[in-house]
Amino acid sequence: MKKRVHIFVSGLVQGVFYRDFTRKQAKRFNILGWVRNLLDGRVEVVAEGEEENIKKFIEELKKGPPAARVESIEVKEEEPTLEFDDFEIIY
Repeated sequence: MKKRVHIFVSGLVQGVFYRDFTRKQAKRFNILGWVRNLLDGRVEVVAEGEEENIKKFIEELKKGPPAARVESIEVKEEEPTLEFDDFEIIY
């Protein structure tokens, strides 16, 4: 079953390759969507994929890359739109 989530990651997550890490995990779990930095220091992610893969993806985002320090993750479920054909970093 397809699932869509809107995620906000807080902590030391900018300037530590967090967006690239997120993109690699998305590819690993066959997740489509995007990731971007926010001006307030958080990272925002919109992701669509199979429910089990989304769960695994979120667990990896909680860990982050070695230089990151994830303090919290807010996950909001949304209706899938099936609008994506890849996972990209938005600058």
